[in-house]
Amino acid sequence: MHLVVETPNGNLVAGREQFEERMEKRRAEEVDGTEWKVIRRGWCLGSAEFKAKLAMAARLRRETTLPLPWIAARLHMGTWKSLNAKLYRWRKANESR
Repeated sequence: MHLVVETPNGNLVAGREQFEERMEKRRAEEVDGTEWKVIRRGWCLGSAEFKAKLAMAARLRRETTLPLPWIAARLHMGTWKSLNAKLYRWRKANESR
């Protein structure tokens, strides 16, 4: 089920597209957009600090019997379930190398 919304100029667009248009307009109004670049880079790619933490978590998981909830709490990496998913993706990406 798609939400269809009428824009002020009379066009019909899906709700997601309208949201994207609003966000792009808002981003364009920013002076230089550096705040958006930081958010986008950290969210999608991960910062260098996050990658280092992820590598450390993977090594701890591989070489010790520490439980995921402890690793996630100690490294401040969110919930143990989200850490588990991140470690899975990280292992799959680094297996082929």
